Amino acid sequence: MSINNQEKSFGRIKVVECGWGVSAAYAGKLLADIGANVIKVEPLGGDITRGWGPFPDDERDPEKSGLFVYLNTNKRGVVLDSKRPEGRKLLDRLLESADILIHNIPFPDREQYGLLTSDLRDAHPRLILTSISMFGDSGPRAHWRGSELIASNAGGWAFLSPGASPSPELPPLKTFGHQCDLQAGLQAATVALAAYWDRKRTGKGRCIDVSEQECIVSMLEMNLMHYSYAGRETSRLGRRAVGPWFIAECSDGKIFLVCIEEDQWERLVEFMGNPHWARDPLFKDRVARGENLDALKALMTDWFARWKVADLYIEAQKRKIPMAPVYTMGQLLESDQLRQRGYFVELDQPGLGRIKLPGRPSQYERTTWALKRPAPRLGEHTEEVLCGEMGVSASEFETLRNVGIV
Repeated sequence: MSINNQEKSFGRIKVVECGWGVSAAYAGKLLADIGANVIKVEPLGGDITRGWGPFPDDERDPEKSGLFVYLNTNKRGVVLDSKRPEGRKLLDRLLESADILIHNIPFPDREQYGLLTSDLRDAHPRLILTSISMFGDSGPRAHWRGSELIASNAGGWAFLSPGASPSPELPPLKTFGHQCDLQAGLQAATVALAAYWDRKRTGKGRCIDVSEQECIVSMLEMNLMHYSYAGRETSRLGRRAVGPWFIAECSDGKIFLVCIEEDQWERLVEFMGNPHWARDPLFKDRVARGENLDALKALMTDWFARWKVADLYIEAQKRKIPMAPVYTMGQLLESDQLRQRGYFVELDQPGLGRIKLPGRPSQYERTTWALKRPAPRLGEHTEEVLCGEMGVSASEFETLRNVGIV
């Protein structure tokens, strides 16, 4: 199948993405969005995210999953069964011309999918081989499987969440969505690009082993140091040591206040009209204000309720008082800041029509960022890639399709 000029110039770095779920797909997305030629390899039944949604009108359709569409724009998609010998041979041929492989196949399953690290390293010495797993490829838990919930707890994040909880009887909470998977994908894409740059100098590929647990542990800021330096155990339980630090209700929404420096507090007191209670010894310094936060918040409630969020935010910024709106999803979509920076982009997605998606989180000088193609329909580019680029004949392709390899 011929490839048009747009496809030929789509990206000089060729990336093959294998697996399922979020982490590998997000890594592939990051590379595709900056111009790499990313080929997504799905099993014949499709990536599991095709079944996760959200779906328009809550009607399940593997071609209309919002999560799948977001993670897979700018990619081409092929299907093949690499658990069968014929499929493994096709995957191996695909990797012959690839620069980077990113996958999240669990360690115990890699041999049956043709993705055993040692075999790939020997067969493709120039390949940047990037694997994502829950606990990494070594250590006593290398063969363990996991999920987003496991990563959040194994990485220590859930132990700290929700912060300043007064309810020890309630369990830890993971953050919304697939944040652990996304962090692992970000790490994989970043290090893979670094390894690719190094290959330009050395001519040699690299094996990159991304542990999702370790990605999360690396984000725990000074909580680990509290323990290693001073033997103090931090957790989600207790209250803020300093204040005021809370989310307040305005007349039309919520605003977040973190006002813990003395000069900030003095400006806030003046902004509120110097209420007499602000000089009470209960609120003499930030530690006292943290200890008596419930009383302080109650005394400030009426004042916050008189404001609209946007107006209060603007006036607080003028006075260098740290406040921030707590935006809803609808407010983010209508944000004038994001709109003026062109963050949200529109795309024609087959089966869905014109949709709006999150765009680039950063801007690049002398580089044009764009969503050049919609997320692939299941197997959409299988023939294009296998026949048009790998030299599979039409008759061979038809045979492969008839026996369920592609």
